[in-house]
Amino acid sequence: MRARKLYPKGRGVFFNEFKTFQVWVNEQDHLKIISVALGSNIYERLVNGVNQLEQVLSFHRSEKLGYLTLCPTNLGTTLRASVLIKLPNLGRNPRLLAELCKRYSLQMRGTLGEHSAVKDTTFDLSNKVRMGLTEYEALKVMCDGVTKVIKHEMTFQKPQHFTA
Repeated sequence: MRARKLYPKGRGVFFNEFKTFQVWVNEQDHLKIISVALGSNIYERLVNGVNQLEQVLSFHRSEKLGYLTLCPTNLGTTLRASVLIKLPNLGRNPRLLAELCKRYSLQMRGTLGEHSAVKDTTFDLSNKVRMGLTEYEALKVMCDGVTKVIKHEMTFQKPQHFTA
């Protein structure tokens, strides 16, 4: 009963049976729509879910700023596409990984998202830019950037230690 009194009114989470499509209400923004998948049907599920929401809700869009949100970093497409990826080699060199993310317009987060720690060299990499791009362009930047990071991961040379 005590926790219920502390929980903000008007906040909630709705999800499908497998928790692969979620809608968070009044978390950071009014709505946070999440589609999670290991396979390739993530985009189809997201579009289908958003289309169903648009049948009963309207979203405010500015000609200049794109979709309007409470968090200014989400203005524009509001799309943050992310990949959870294990990077055992680059994970041991966080400065290099941070530089690669900057170079490829990626945002690096901890394993459980924003403000979380990295566990077992598993990172959350997502598109950094949301404004001035289409949804397709934002996804392409993320996919291309992650592909380049993977190439660096595969060619990363561990320091050689010599014994006398």
